[in-house]
Amino acid sequence: MKLFDVYPLINVTPERAKGVFIWDTEGRKYLDLYGGHAVISVGHSHPHFLTAIREQLEKMAFYSNSVKIPIQIELAKKLGDLSGLPDYQLFLANSGAEANENALKLASFATGKAGVIAFKGAFHGRTSGAVAITDNPKICAPFNAGHQVYFEESGDLEGVEKTLKTGEIAAIIIEPIQGVNGIQVASSEFLTGLARLCKQYGAKLILDEVQAGYGRTGRFFAHQWTSGLNPDLITVAKGMGNGFPIGGVLIHPDIKPGYGMLGTTFGGNQLACAAGLAVLEIIASERLMQNAIHLGTFLIHALKNVLPEITEVRGKGLMIGFDTRQEAGNYRADLIHKHHIFTGSAAGKHTIRLLPPLCIQQKELQSFIESLKLTLTERETVQ
Repeated sequence: MKLFDVYPLINVTPERAKGVFIWDTEGRKYLDLYGGHAVISVGHSHPHFLTAIREQLEKMAFYSNSVKIPIQIELAKKLGDLSGLPDYQLFLANSGAEANENALKLASFATGKAGVIAFKGAFHGRTSGAVAITDNPKICAPFNAGHQVYFEESGDLEGVEKTLKTGEIAAIIIEPIQGVNGIQVASSEFLTGLARLCKQYGAKLILDEVQAGYGRTGRFFAHQWTSGLNPDLITVAKGMGNGFPIGGVLIHPDIKPGYGMLGTTFGGNQLACAAGLAVLEIIASERLMQNAIHLGTFLIHALKNVLPEITEVRGKGLMIGFDTRQEAGNYRADLIHKHHIFTGSAAGKHTIRLLPPLCIQQKELQSFIESLKLTLTERETVQ
């Protein structure tokens, strides 16, 4: 049997990793400024993370949600305290797509409606409902296309309200920062306006924090840069487990649970919760949100002063995108193969994404800036 070939692969075979570095099978050392799609939040192979998983594994790895699992309660309390949302409820899942599916389902249960407003450029996952609210027809099969979804322009409150007036909308779902679309930051005014419209028309506001959450922007959630915003549902994953599959939905106390509303076999298992709890403990003890603000500010300033080839820099904390005059693919290839630095692509061909582990230090970012200058200069000279 061979693998189903759906991934264009970088010609690198990682073998081990530590902190912000990866070593391949040839012994080459790489600086990881992408974290495997923003998944590596507290650093590769963090000793506290490894110890927590090892100790839980030696006790037991899994039993289903048909029994009491005290570590789930411990994880929920720590998450509530660190995020500043202790009154919310937590449903544990396996991934960001699954978290978004369950958030959509809860919104539909709560409102009795089926319609969803999403936004152009959005990416919410690849399962049935999640891919339907993702603005990419190429990955949406006919089976997925039957959902009642309305795509609006980000920033267009008038267009959103027009759709809400149909009376068919259960939820508005938005990424506070669109990751795949190149780190496009929604304004506080727009997010606040969406919250107001949801209350006015009886819809639920879902904040997709799968990529932007867990301290990446310097606040626990990216939407917390907007004061007074209290979404009905918040979805999380990626950095939540530092590579261990885990996701979740934070649910406003106004939404009441009922037996059978949601369910999952593997979500919230003992091993996943041990990983998730360790991540929260590391974020708090190592002050990684503060580090994200400090070094994100440094990196954004440095990128704006590299070379005229960089036309725009966007982001908050350590969630950064920058555009180049020429298509970025060649620059990314040079960075990984000549300078041994992982960076990320985006929907736009001129964008490079930076999503490093939150434990990164200034010397490592400075090394990247110097390599980027060389890469841009070399390409400009060739052209």
